[in-house]
Amino acid sequence: MSAPLVWLPFDPERLGEPPSGLRYEVVDPTEHVPDSVAEVEFYVPPYQVGRRVGEVLPRMSALKVVQTMTAGVDNVRAYVPEGVLLCNGRGIHDTSTAELAVTLTLSSLRGVPGFVRAQDRGEWDAQWRPALADKQVLLVGYGAIGEAIDARLRPFEVDVVRVARSARAGVHGIDELPALLPGADVVILILPLTEATRGLVDREFLDRMKDAALLVNVARGPVVDTDALVAALHSGRISAALDVVDPEPLPGGHPLWSAPNLLLTPHVGGASSAMWSRAHRLVRDQLRRFAAGEPLANVMTGEY
Repeated sequence: MSAPLVWLPFDPERLGEPPSGLRYEVVDPTEHVPDSVAEVEFYVPPYQVGRRVGEVLPRMSALKVVQTMTAGVDNVRAYVPEGVLLCNGRGIHDTSTAELAVTLTLSSLRGVPGFVRAQDRGEWDAQWRPALADKQVLLVGYGAIGEAIDARLRPFEVDVVRVARSARAGVHGIDELPALLPGADVVILILPLTEATRGLVDREFLDRMKDAALLVNVARGPVVDTDALVAALHSGRISAALDVVDPEPLPGGHPLWSAPNLLLTPHVGGASSAMWSRAHRLVRDQLRRFAAGEPLANVMTGEY
């Protein structure tokens, strides 16, 4: 009886010591699907999970586990066959995404995009800008990445208000958002995309935000109603910093490109040097558990 087959998107040597008792193949199904597709029991898709990745999953008749390298699984969940464990990349992107969330917040408040444009024009454009200090920051989505953002915000002398799906000690329930929004100077979104959160940030949500508040989205683009946000930005009442948008990638000529009071980054929250060491560590530990017949971590149940 042959050892269980594992498909990886990278050289197994990057795991340091690949767990024994397993066979490894390096496969990118967007380029080529080997005949061994029917033997795969443990599959780690490429970081960029596209349509071709979803299409190959039903062909894996021996599949037992799909281990993503993304925290969100909304782009792959529908393709995972019934009875197959889906595990997300919880822990891989906490550091990178938290760094970007704080970077977007500070850059927006302190006017860094405007200073860069002035530099390009050769202009010395000194301005008085708001600080992050003394602000109330509303963290909407208090999971692992939310906790990492919280830890990086504390030294900035802010009041952090935490929101999760369900209330617990020190954390408000998402049903309390309408009452919390008017007091927040900065609203950071870091919640999963589900049917309950799709379009959560609509016109009513934006209308409840206080004047001059900043919306930061490092979650998923469809969490925000794009048309409502464009209208709010043009009103001049709020500003935004987005690492994710809807649609994505943002097509040429889209209203967000020219919207005022907006800082955009192209979905790079997890794309930093901090990602790969953490991805390799998680995959190695999951494979060790799999080979030993132990329960896996990060198993997704329901919509979360």
